Amino acid sequence: MEYLKIHDKELISRGAIHTAKEISEQPFIWESTYRKFFKEKENVLGFWNSIITKINKIILTGAGTSAYIGYSLEGAFQRYTGITTVSVASTHLVTHPYDYLPENIPTLLISFARSGNSPESVAATELADSICKKCYHLIITCDEEGKLAKYESKNEKFNFILPPESNDKSLAMTGSYTSMLLAGLLFSRIRDIESIKEQVDYLVDFGHKIIDVYSDKLKEIAKMGFERAVFLGSGPLYGTAAESHLKLQELTDGQIICINDSFLGFRHGPKAVVDEKTIILFIFSNHEYVEKYERDLVRSMQKGKKSMLLVGVSEISIADLNLDLDIYFSDEGHKIEEEFLAVCSILPAQILGFYKSLELGLRPDNPSISGAISRVVEGVVIYENLIQKTKTLVR
Repeated sequence: MEYLKIHDKELISRGAIHTAKEISEQPFIWESTYRKFFKEKENVLGFWNSIITKINKIILTGAGTSAYIGYSLEGAFQRYTGITTVSVASTHLVTHPYDYLPENIPTLLISFARSGNSPESVAATELADSICKKCYHLIITCDEEGKLAKYESKNEKFNFILPPESNDKSLAMTGSYTSMLLAGLLFSRIRDIESIKEQVDYLVDFGHKIIDVYSDKLKEIAKMGFERAVFLGSGPLYGTAAESHLKLQELTDGQIICINDSFLGFRHGPKAVVDEKTIILFIFSNHEYVEKYERDLVRSMQKGKKSMLLVGVSEISIADLNLDLDIYFSDEGHKIEEEFLAVCSILPAQILGFYKSLELGLRPDNPSISGAISRVVEGVVIYENLIQKTKTLVR
């Protein structure tokens, strides 16, 4: 059996089997996620209908990779629900709860977590319950045995547990990230769940194409001696850029320094990071208006400080920009909605990170030589006794 063009026996010996398998199986997990959501749609709708007219604010939260999911979803939730929606990392909610949790505004807290065992996960829900007079919880997680899934709230709460195969065994989140992101998109469009099946089908096709067609090219890039990487994305793809940055940096144990930004934001200072040992990965929108700004930035980069490599990730080919590698998903024109594009556009960074990890002699399933990072964050103390003091200071 092979995953990412490497035999499973070699993957096992190199500490890479879980990461390779979890990256490769994502298109199948997306299908499973949709089927599970559709199967549970009556329960989902029951919860949604019971709270949607009662809330005036939605907060999307999570820590690390799970926080980036919110970046890709806040626009979709705001557009399709008409309710003010913000993405706030649980790491922010825990340290500054009164800056984000409104006491007198009925709020839905949507929490994303692979295991739900990170200290901030439960702490954020507890703080919301203690501060907001009216608070509702939607938990989207891969582990039904995790602390977050088992959290007992005094308020109305609904758990959506992803298929078990989404619960990554490797340190780096891959299938868990994309399946939770897809589940969030399905919740934002719950009343269109039947018609959205077509979008999921496109995702599955695009995912297979990236893995089957572009893995070898990404492996070649991994052999290049780059030391820095820049990931750019706009709107819902800003979250994809943020997660791409984290994935390559995690899988290389920080040996490759990465940054992310929006296309327009990159012009305002961060552009200075580019040198001859930098690769830049442009994650393109498929919205014509947005693309105008993105194309302008690419052209400006081709005239300014030269980087080692320019890579584009897009729905349809953008060969006219003369990039070093044009990764595209479809030969038949625009088919997928922009926010769904965020799900499959992370795959190139995951694959690149996997191959670069191997190239550096690391073990992708657990690339942290020093143990500085782990599958579940450790060492965070939650100072519950300071909650009231924090409230006093704010007032």
